[in-house]
Amino acid sequence: MSKLGSKEKPAIVKVRTEERAKEILALCNSRGWQVIIGIEAEREDISDVEKLLNPPKPIVSTKVDRNAPCPCGSGMKAKKCCYRN
Repeated sequence: MSKLGSKEKPAIVKVRTEERAKEILALCNSRGWQVIIGIEAEREDISDVEKLLNPPKPIVSTKVDRNAPCPCGSGMKAKKCCYRN
């Protein structure tokens, strides 16, 4: 599976003006990302570049002991609060 922004899977961007296209291209070039830019008058779609700028954070699970304070901050023990669910 190719990484977004690489030669195998470039980011696809649609912008309204040529100035905006130059702005996005400069941003991507400064970070080494490959991008295909199209100019469309109707709508702008820069979701691929937004994904590259703000990658999703991995989900970190925390194991809570039954008798430890609940991580929700209620002050109760976890077994009496959120541990039930």
